[in-house]
Amino acid sequence: MDAPHTVGGPGAALGRAAALEVGPLPGRSGIRARGEISVLTRSSWERALSELARRHAGVSYVELSDVAFVDVAGVTALAVTAMNLPEGTVVVENPPPQLPRVLELFWPGLDRIEVAV
Repeated sequence: MDAPHTVGGPGAALGRAAALEVGPLPGRSGIRARGEISVLTRSSWERALSELARRHAGVSYVELSDVAFVDVAGVTALAVTAMNLPEGTVVVENPPPQLPRVLELFWPGLDRIEVAV
């Protein structure tokens, strides 16, 4: 993630636009996302998580204070990324309220992800 990028477009079935901007997290190892993580933006989210995993060194941060919504598949991509890391943790900061609930529902006790609200 060298520069932020935006994806998304009109959601025909939803009647609205969806966008996700993901870029590096200044001063720390990780990424910052803005927008929403849904079927319309999933490929960008998964590319960002792949890059995060590639650069991971012990602790990586995912800052989500500007993310309005994340669907179950978006949380799944985050959980799978964390579980596939060779070591360390992913600290998720300020996520939308559904993210910790989905993690607890489907991955209770997943110690590779720490949620900081």
